[in-house]
Amino acid sequence: MSVKHNSQINFEIGLDENKVPEEISWTAKDGGIDNEVSKAIMISVWDHKKKDTLRMDLWTKEMPVDEMKQFYHQTLVSMADSFERATDDQKMSATMRDFCDYFAEKLELK
Repeated sequence: MSVKHNSQINFEIGLDENKVPEEISWTAKDGGIDNEVSKAIMISVWDHKKKDTLRMDLWTKEMPVDEMKQFYHQTLVSMADSFERATDDQKMSATMRDFCDYFAEKLELK
C-alpha cells in the first residue's frame, strides 16, 4: 500500500509571556477549515512502540468553565461513538454512553 496523498492539520497557539495560551486557531485545508479560532483543543496520539498515549490539552484563558464542561461531555460522547466504530463493541459503547448521560446529569448539562 502506498501513500497517494498527504494531508495536514495545523494548530497555531498564541502564548502570553508565561507561555499560557491566549489564542488557538487551526487549519485543515482538505476539510475546508482555514484559520478557525478555537478556545480549546485535545489531541491524543498513540505511541505504538511504547503502547502509550501521548496527550496535549490546551485551552485559552477565555474558555469559560461552563463551555469546558460541555466540551468534555461532547468529547466523551464522540469517544464512545469512535470506540464503537473502531471495535464494534456495542456493549461497552453503550456503557460509555450511559456514563456520558450520568456525566451530563451531574453537571446539569441536559
